[in-house]
Order: sequence, then structure tokens, then C-alpha cells
Amino acid sequence: MAARKKTRSRREARPVVLQNGRSVPLRSHTEQALDNYFTSLNGHAPGHLYELVMREVEEPLFRAVLDFADGNQSRAADILGINRGTLRKKLKTYGISA
Repeated sequence: MAARKKTRSRREARPVVLQNGRSVPLRSHTEQALDNYFTSLNGHAPGHLYELVMREVEEPLFRAVLDFADGNQSRAADILGINRGTLRKKLKTYGISA
């Protein structure tokens, strides 16, 4: 039996953004943004960071995916890996109409 080559599934693929013509993982952008945030605190304590990050990231994420899916909520939910009902609830929360 031939050995199968191990490949990364679409779900495991690392998101990449181009910066100055080269690929930079989305994770690197996130880490840089958080480093900048902590630096800007000037010694003040951060609070509710998870909520802040989710609020900042979810809305543009949903807008971009809906645009990519041509407004098709079922397709957008599939791309996001969430239930369509959950997507609709989030869209309502952010006042996004598709």
C-alpha cells in the first residue's frame, strides 16, 4: 500500500496577507496589532480585551466574507464554519444587512 502524502486541509491553512509584495500570516498582523495596543496603554491596565478584539474583528470579517459570497448567507456561514442562524444573529448585532 502506497504511503499517502500528508497535506494541510483547507481548515488548517494559515491565513496570509500580502505586505510589501510578500506573504505575511494573519497571525503576525494580529500579534503586531496587540503589541501596539499594549504599548499604547502607557502603564494602564487593559480590560475586557477579548470583547474588544472580537468587536474589532468580527464586523469586518462578516462584511468581507459576505462580500466574497456575493451576499449569500448560507455560503458565508459555510466559509466561516458557523451555523447560518448564528451568522444571522451576528449580522443583526452589527447592523449588517445582506
